[in-house]
Amino acid sequence: MHFFIFFLVTLLSGSQKYDLDKFKSAKRHSNDYRIWVYFEDKDPSIIKKISDRAQKRRNKSAPNKRAYWYDLNVSKDYIERLKKLGFLILNQSRWLNAVTISCDFDDFELLKSLKFVKKIEPVHLMRKKKHFDTSTFNDQNRSFLYGNSQTQMEQINAVNAHNMGYFGQGVRVLYIDTGFNLEHEAFDSLQVISQYDFINNDNETANETEEEFQNNQDEHGSLCLSVLSGFKEGQLIGPAFKSEFLLAKTEIVDQEIQQEEDNYVVALEWGEALGADIACASLGYVDWYSYEDLDGDTAPTTRAVDIASSLGVLCVNSAGNSGNDDWYYIITPADADSVISVGSVTSEGTLSSFSSHGPSYDGRIKPEVCAMGSSTFCIRPGTNSEYRYASGTSLSAPLVGGAAAVILSANYNWNAMEVRNAIMKTASMAEAPNNNYGYGILNTVDAIQYNQQLRVENSAPIPILYEVKTFPNPFNPTINIIISGAKEKLVNIEIFDVRGKLIQGTYENKSLNDTFYFNWEPSIKSSGVYFIRTDIDNMIQHKKVSFLK
Repeated sequence: MHFFIFFLVTLLSGSQKYDLDKFKSAKRHSNDYRIWVYFEDKDPSIIKKISDRAQKRRNKSAPNKRAYWYDLNVSKDYIERLKKLGFLILNQSRWLNAVTISCDFDDFELLKSLKFVKKIEPVHLMRKKKHFDTSTFNDQNRSFLYGNSQTQMEQINAVNAHNMGYFGQGVRVLYIDTGFNLEHEAFDSLQVISQYDFINNDNETANETEEEFQNNQDEHGSLCLSVLSGFKEGQLIGPAFKSEFLLAKTEIVDQEIQQEEDNYVVALEWGEALGADIACASLGYVDWYSYEDLDGDTAPTTRAVDIASSLGVLCVNSAGNSGNDDWYYIITPADADSVISVGSVTSEGTLSSFSSHGPSYDGRIKPEVCAMGSSTFCIRPGTNSEYRYASGTSLSAPLVGGAAAVILSANYNWNAMEVRNAIMKTASMAEAPNNNYGYGILNTVDAIQYNQQLRVENSAPIPILYEVKTFPNPFNPTINIIISGAKEKLVNIEIFDVRGKLIQGTYENKSLNDTFYFNWEPSIKSSGVYFIRTDIDNMIQHKKVSFLK
């Protein structure tokens, strides 16, 4: 598992000089800094072309009112102005309306003085030793179809999902990691639609340079991808071996793990535009943050995950390997409101000691679910036919990402949040979630068969008298509430925050029509998770929604 150092910097205003210590994580060489430059606005005439597949995926969710804004590219005029001032443009993010540049520390005041610049922040870099265990065991190979991957697949009930004919077919998965060497036999049938190296800016995600070969650059990405998509009968079978893939190489490996956060953000934008249904990453950032920053709204990668989710991409991310550390908690972007953060369990279903814990700072249960991350079977990268075991939430995340693709292949009309809801509501501890296991161990078949409609639990069946829908989710600036079947009924709608405090009693009156429409727009409320409580003739429902500012 990888943890990367990040810290949100508060910039000093006015004529006061920037504090060098606050930007030390952005320093790359003697006086070379990598900086986020956020712009005030966009040029409405420059729009990113989105693939037809991406548009169809977006259409499964309620229309996102900000989707058009997200598709507008960063202003070419602003980029040219920065270039004329001598700045090197490294990356562009249309979602965050920002670019990353290389500059000197003395340039900070000049950048902030430009009228079209909203703010500047450091692009954080962290170096830390690998936290995932890749020890090898000498267990005898099993003779049945799944080989030594049988246990990890059975635990999440993916074998039975395969028996039902669901293998992730028709689903497009974006995998973000260190790189991918696809010469192993387990990748012989892998369907790669496109791949891109955001480090070297080319289409090769395997090792290229002498330095990359020396440092086993593509090792981590290759073994994680094999857990999700590998297929070699009698050895290793991943949940989603019939999905199609977009591969993004974003992470620099140089003896120790490094990660540039802007690579992660632009890779997510790239995959969304190419029609990714699911994005999976075994990456994380924590060392430059305080626990208070795990609020689902601070880290650039967290904000990017929530934007991707609002556009219909289901994002899966490792929860982290800090369970034994002083940090203890999850990492970013696992703190996002709409992500599926994944913890780790052993083959017996007990929590792995290294698995990170919740809650998020604003009180949300984390992780969402767990899968087997202790002694998970995978390929041995750098070989054509050898296998090994590895441990970490880096290994449990691809099991859940692959299972999500299988669930979506069985219910392709579902949107991302419906898949997420099914996964959480059918996991082993759904009735009593906690901040160790989340909602429990994923059950692929139960999630496939989950009824998204309202369920009323009672000893005798009770007919569903009304249905409540809330969309879009996450939302900004407003959320729609539609109640069906409530004609001549007294409707009461209330909004609560994540701690159960009443925020707003929004509506109380009789519904005159069979379908009741209501629109809620938070005024001065902060980003985060809210609960919409509807009470109609003493029949109560709660809808969990996420507000993104």
